[in-house]
Amino acid sequence: MPPFTALLHTENDALRLGRALETLRPCDEIILVDHGSRDATVRIARQYGARIIAARGDTSPGSYLQSARWDWILCLDPREALTEGLEATLLEWKSVAAASGPAFSVFLREETSDGWLDVPAPQTRLVPRTWERWHGALPLHDRSAFALEGELLRFILP
Repeated sequence: MPPFTALLHTENDALRLGRALETLRPCDEIILVDHGSRDATVRIARQYGARIIAARGDTSPGSYLQSARWDWILCLDPREALTEGLEATLLEWKSVAAASGPAFSVFLREETSDGWLDVPAPQTRLVPRTWERWHGALPLHDRSAFALEGELLRFILP
């Protein structure tokens, strides 16, 4: 059963962070890399048992993976939440004796002022601790990544 860590980068995300953390039940550890929040972000993260790491300006996103206890890392934006379907898939994934594949992708639905929009291509989000390809604070997409069932929801409104 491969346990995994959730990793989120935050900065003044108190209004939306609780929704994201509430859906991380399949995760065995939550790490929040905080980029100098001046609101209740850190307090809220601690309420959910997250380990807080102060971001360092000269550090690449991949270096924070080394702080995780587990070999697999689920990378999220604090505006995102797992659907029940994705939660179930991740719990099922954990029940497999060994994870196979270089990485895993998820589909995304994005809230817009006109309703929900399906993002057409999956995004690589569940990566091994050795992952080195990044697009900002999130993994760069790998075409060979296996797409998991379920979705991430990205909220634009608080």
